[in-house]
Amino acid sequence: MNPFNQHFNAPRWVVLVLDILIVFFSYVITNFILNSFLNSFSLEKLLFKLPFVVAAYTLCFLYFKTYKGIVKKTGLKDAENVFVSNTTAFLILFFISFIYRQFIESNLSENTPVSYVFRMSYSVIFVHLFISTVIMVIARLYYKWIYDYFFSKNKAQQKTLIYGAGDSGLITRDILQNDTQFNYKVVGFIDDKPSKIGTFIDGVKIYSINDVDDKFIERNDISEIIISIQNIKTNELLNLSKSLEDLNVNIKIIPPISNWIDGTYKPAQIKQLKIEDLLGRESIKLKNPIINENVQGKVILVTGAAGSIGSEISRQLAMMDFAQLILIDQAESALYDVQQSLKNEISEEKQNRIDYIVSSVRDRKRMLSLFDKYHPQIIFHAAAYKHVPLMEKFPYEAINTNIYGTKIIADLANEFGAEKFVMVSTDKAVNPTNVMGATKRVAEIYVNCTNEISKTNYIVTRFGNVLGSNGSVIPLFKRQLENGGPLTVTHPDITRFFMTIPEACQLVLEAAIMGKGGEIFVFDMGESMKIIDLAKRMIRLSGFKYPEEIDIKIVGLRPGEKIYEELLANDENTVKTHHEKIMIAKVNTSKCQDNKKLIEELCSMSSTIEKHEQVMHLVAKIKEIVPEFKSQNSEFEKLDNLIYEK
Repeated sequence: MNPFNQHFNAPRWVVLVLDILIVFFSYVITNFILNSFLNSFSLEKLLFKLPFVVAAYTLCFLYFKTYKGIVKKTGLKDAENVFVSNTTAFLILFFISFIYRQFIESNLSENTPVSYVFRMSYSVIFVHLFISTVIMVIARLYYKWIYDYFFSKNKAQQKTLIYGAGDSGLITRDILQNDTQFNYKVVGFIDDKPSKIGTFIDGVKIYSINDVDDKFIERNDISEIIISIQNIKTNELLNLSKSLEDLNVNIKIIPPISNWIDGTYKPAQIKQLKIEDLLGRESIKLKNPIINENVQGKVILVTGAAGSIGSEISRQLAMMDFAQLILIDQAESALYDVQQSLKNEISEEKQNRIDYIVSSVRDRKRMLSLFDKYHPQIIFHAAAYKHVPLMEKFPYEAINTNIYGTKIIADLANEFGAEKFVMVSTDKAVNPTNVMGATKRVAEIYVNCTNEISKTNYIVTRFGNVLGSNGSVIPLFKRQLENGGPLTVTHPDITRFFMTIPEACQLVLEAAIMGKGGEIFVFDMGESMKIIDLAKRMIRLSGFKYPEEIDIKIVGLRPGEKIYEELLANDENTVKTHHEKIMIAKVNTSKCQDNKKLIEELCSMSSTIEKHEQVMHLVAKIKEIVPEFKSQNSEFEKLDNLIYEK
């Protein structure tokens, strides 16, 4: 620790004393100079007036607390406070002198102590106001300069460019300049308005984006660029980031104004620009005012409540007016985290209406007991195994959870007369190339078929990859970046649809309201994104050069992995909804009776499997239920070859 910094924060009484001394000496000098010109200077009169003037200013200092500002962080606010305080003191002196002259002076002798005190020269007190204010502000700035000289010179500066020369950019500049923890130095602004380019704001130049290249960054030793534009659209942010990400700097963004505390923010709140901010499309917003109305007073059950999707669904539901919320998951640590998180967000009364249950959807007896106890009216089924390579290795686990677990919950929903059953599915269920996707497709089929014979409305939601979810590519890339790379991509042409966790959960909640039963809700997720492009962008957004500093390694497709994902199967047609970004896939349910029989056989086979060699029979049964299931890069490809030969 710098010892100078440790003792440099002057006590407030020292600041107060210095301000009083400034008032004292500036009044002496002002009085002497002005009255000398008029040959009317009187030391006797000055000595009578000084205590009164000093007392008036001191009272104003105490009232406006001018001495409480942290001098090393002096800014416009402190100067404004000094000006207001001194102006108030001047007005007090002026009005007292005015009242004395108009109403009291005529009744008293001219050469009395009272006259010496209260009869003041208007010009003297006005000039004194100006001089004392200027000196007090300069003293604070000088103090700050001394601090910066002795402290900041021993601390590496973070030279920064701010993108946006509007109000938000100016606020950002002021906050950075006054922050001593990170020692920022704002080198310039960047703006796209021709009228601003080349001009200066408080001595800081505004540049065009075309001026900022690698040579500019190197010459000025720029370490980061902070985007400070409020309400910027996603596509604009995407284009902006593309123009910046080739530069060898960190790219950061200030938080939205809704996250500011007391109308401002701290430098620590400035976050690294993340790939989640750059979906390549506008974020989908679903604000259906009747969602809460439909949830109000209802008993709601969420399976897989500790997962990425399940936990966010649980959080959003916890904000609504439910009667009872039952959260089920087999991962007790993760469920505990959900519990602790909600404790900080909802009232104690609501907390008492939430039950956290550690159990598996594969345990029918336990699930039956829970349904019998709570009689849930709305069910959100998010419990599933989702990791493609692992499920390719352990198909019976995928069957037992994704199919049998879904069957148990769907059957109980029918048995206990639930109003709605909403299943969370995946785009990997469409023309599946792996066991995980195929088991989710089988689960979709079972749910759709159950809807045909039940009063319960069974609904499926289907979406692409969720950014930041457990096991997704983004956390993997982040870990690889932290370890110095390389980033691993399975295939140079592999693409995926992406959405954020809040978007996915909004879809699920919207589907619960819109669904009448038998639908598969699908998002229009725009264009798919190349994973290799995503990797390159993450490298550049982290301030590294590709491929010089961090490279990308092609490791080959994993078992069952698709190059291209789809949202609709070949035999599905879409129907528009009231929301332009949501479609309904109409599914053929003509083979429901046969499929349900096959699914029951599959579940029975999976529960009694004894040897790994029998796995082939399980996967063959899945392919019988889902004919479009064609394995890729997998040992199960031989099953497709056998079918082809037949």
